[in-house]
Formats: sequence, structure tokens, C-alpha cells
Amino acid sequence: MLQLLRAGCLLGMLLVGQVAAAQNLRLVADSWPPFTDLNAPSGGVATLLVTTALTRAGFSSDFELVPWARAMLGLGEGRYDVVINAWYTQDRTLVGQFSEGYLINRVSFIKQRGAQITYDGDYSDLRPYPIAVVRGYAYSPGFDSDDELEKVPVHNFSMAVRMLAAGRVQLTLEDELVARYWLAREAPKVRDAVEFIPKPLTENRLRILVSLKNPDHEKIVAGFDREITAMKADGTYDRILKQYGM
Repeated sequence: MLQLLRAGCLLGMLLVGQVAAAQNLRLVADSWPPFTDLNAPSGGVATLLVTTALTRAGFSSDFELVPWARAMLGLGEGRYDVVINAWYTQDRTLVGQFSEGYLINRVSFIKQRGAQITYDGDYSDLRPYPIAVVRGYAYSPGFDSDDELEKVPVHNFSMAVRMLAAGRVQLTLEDELVARYWLAREAPKVRDAVEFIPKPLTENRLRILVSLKNPDHEKIVAGFDREITAMKADGTYDRILKQYGM
């Protein structure tokens, strides 16, 4: 009988361990300060919002920063469970399930200071100009699908804005908070050489994208959405934003 009890306890412990392991989510993002940044408190404002909501929903997590293309490849292959900083595109629904939006990103064009380039919502105004875009990013469906625009792929925003300041391209674009974060860290000759075009390209809702390879993807999304709503109601959401000056 004692042996049976020991065996039963051991089996129970193993089952509990398997359940706990199943609840540990592998989170991933690309470096995108101030939203995702290993040098920022708690990994950035988006990281803290997401991990707080998932913890409240009953999930533990590990977090990793990798280049965007690798994050999406890993999500599609099931090596990661959640991309925490995704904008909605139809093709991404083939590999993951989106949450509701939990932050809003205002994406704007940036030009050389004093350049006579205007944008009023018509992409045709931009077709004469080379535009640096980060490889793999989705900016807006209309912009992304416009093959008449001259898009110059680059690895990151810092590369894009340096090319802009040097005159190698004539436009780039980025979320305004992200752009201002990186511009503050650039040399004055770069920072002072560029300016925003007033009208934004778009305002996007930042979402998590949960891998369809995870059998609990619907549960994860539902729990996340529920807890973000609860965090807004109980003040947790606003307190986190204030930590980052938002």
C-alpha cells in the first residue's frame, strides 16, 4: 500500500509539473524601445503590459528579444508561443491568433528637415521618393501593397534615419514614440537633420499574436483580452503607462 501511495504521489507530481510547464509561455519580440527593450524597466511598456495581463490570466512566461523575421518564423514553427508587439495583417492570421489591441501606435513619415515633401493621405504624392522601410514590418495594408512606391529595405530604424540624414533616401517612417526614442540617442547631425510630416500614415492597434501551434491559443487570447480590460478598470493599466511617461 505504501508503495502504491508513493507511486501515486509521484505520478501526481509529474502531472502537476506537466500542467505547470504547459502554462509557461515563450514570449518574443524584436527590440522596439520604448515598447520592448531589455535595457528598460521590466523590458519596456508593452512587455510589462503583456506579462502582467498573462500572469493575471494564469500563465507564466519567458521573454526573448530577436530580429522581427526570426520572431515570426519561430511563431509559425511553434518555437515561440506569443509575439507581444504585432500589428494586424491578414497573412499573419495564417500562423497566429490576434488579441484585441492593447496600445495605439501613430506611424508617421520622416523627411529631411526643410524638404518640400508633403503627404495628405494620398500615396501617389510619395512615389517620386525612395523610402527606407524596416524589413518584415507591416505599416498599413495600403502602403505595404503599393508596388509603385520605391521602398528600400533596411535592418532597423537607426539605419533608416541615418540614410535619410545622409540623403541616401528621402523618407522613412516609424511609430512616433519609437522614432523620438531613437532620435534622442542619435548624433545631433542626424537628429537635427530630420523632421516629421504632420499627417500620420496610420494609427495601428498593437496586439499580441499567439501561435496556432499552441493548442491553447484561444484560451491565451481570451485570458489576455479579459485581463487587459480588467487592468484598465482597476487602474493597473494607467499606472504602467505612467511608469514610462505615457
